[in-house]
Amino acid sequence: MTHTVTGILVGAVLALTWVTLGFWPFVFVAVAMAVGAIVARVIDGKIDLRNVADAFRGKRSSS
Repeated sequence: MTHTVTGILVGAVLALTWVTLGFWPFVFVAVAMAVGAIVARVIDGKIDLRNVADAFRGKRSSS
């Protein structure tokens, strides 16, 4: 599946959620999708949680 098709499907899910359930359920679904994407990237090893924690603590990773 290409990124374009994935984007279209995500947009369709969010649009249908907004139309059928309203604004706040739309926000909840969008946040849940974002959290799911982040968890998937952590599992795949594309995001290192130690680097993220260091960034929140103000530590520089480039030095």
